[in-house]
Amino acid sequence: MEETLLRLKGLLFPSVADVTVLSVDVNDESIRVEARNAAAEAVCPSCECSSSRIHSSYLRFPADVPSAGRRVVLCLRVRRFFCLDAVCGRRTFVEQMPGLTRRYSRCTERLRSTLAMVGLALAGRAGARMASVFGVSVSRSTVLRLVDMLPEPDVSPPRVVGVDEYATRKGRVYGTVLVDCETRRPVDLLPDREASSLAKWLSRRPGIEVTCRDRAPFFAEGASAGAPQAIQVADRWHLWHNLSEAAERAVARHRQCLRVLAPEPVQERSDEPAPSVVDPASPWKSDRFANRIRARHATVHAMLEAGHSRRSIGRQLQMTHRTVKGLADAARPEDLFTGQYQFNRASALDEYKPYLDERWNEGCTNAWKLWESSRSVTRAATASSVPISGRSARHPGQSPRSPRHPPGGQMDSQPSGNAHGDRAAPAQGRAGQLPRA
Repeated sequence: MEETLLRLKGLLFPSVADVTVLSVDVNDESIRVEARNAAAEAVCPSCECSSSRIHSSYLRFPADVPSAGRRVVLCLRVRRFFCLDAVCGRRTFVEQMPGLTRRYSRCTERLRSTLAMVGLALAGRAGARMASVFGVSVSRSTVLRLVDMLPEPDVSPPRVVGVDEYATRKGRVYGTVLVDCETRRPVDLLPDREASSLAKWLSRRPGIEVTCRDRAPFFAEGASAGAPQAIQVADRWHLWHNLSEAAERAVARHRQCLRVLAPEPVQERSDEPAPSVVDPASPWKSDRFANRIRARHATVHAMLEAGHSRRSIGRQLQMTHRTVKGLADAARPEDLFTGQYQFNRASALDEYKPYLDERWNEGCTNAWKLWESSRSVTRAATASSVPISGRSARHPGQSPRSPRHPPGGQMDSQPSGNAHGDRAAPAQGRAGQLPRA
């Protein structure tokens, strides 16, 4: 029996000294291990004085790492000792088993480290779900607390630092993230993106040789002030991003030349029926909405002639009373072609569209620049109407739609700050004016 208990001690507690296994109880759900500390004395945690005078004892039940799919519970007999130092503020203390227990803990050290590693890999919710898979019931808050209690790792001073911004509230609140470009791991987070904060952080680390950043002026100023010995380089992503923006602007300026050089596509004959062509007199841009309204109008009038009430028609066709009333009161489906779906409705830009089309064909496709170029001429046009005309120029066969934002919300206001300094400043006063056609 003693030989079996010694083997169990070596199997269950290979790295813990002075532990004696008393018994092991195994059932279908859990494994209960009774053990005690075999040392004759313990050390006071305050004065570090050894004592062998026992005050009392009690049982602790810390949870352990599951074994073979079963929950493992330790039943530890721990002793309370008298402190023999008269100067010490503690009268009694409880013995701890190094590597197995700690004060106020309800799980063993190896279970704590296992849950902490799960939390580092999967965070709170996913870590708690993963822990339940291998038989440990734990909340997401406990997983995050164990991760937060881990000591800070010893990080070697970085040699190549990447500097970029991050948003805690996009468009309003920004901070600075610093990354070790050699290990590709984040080093620190700064609460803002001011040049003084970056310079202060860099000045405390004189071993930095290279600073990799974007072209923001405050990052350039902070890197020059905090690490004048470091070489400043532009990171690859911002270089490609700036190159793509420049290429897009160049193509937009020369789009008329591309139209001339592009060959006209050859139309091949096919036996498929040609798509339906919208009647020029029709107020609809396409026949999709028109056909749907005509079909619903015909259905409602057919049911009215058959003797159905409007309430019955609404229930059968799943229409509201107002929709049924509008279809029933209209003598022709064309009477319903009003509002935003009307093709030939009047617009405030009708008499200025030739000027805008001419500027668009010249390569000016930016709505803000179109509005700025219209400030020095004679007729007023609100800035919120310019994006509507831009969409019309992209698709000449379609009618302009109402803007998503209220008038003036897209053009009259600009963000207060810009990291890259490549946007136009906000205009003052009302919109410019356009010439009559």
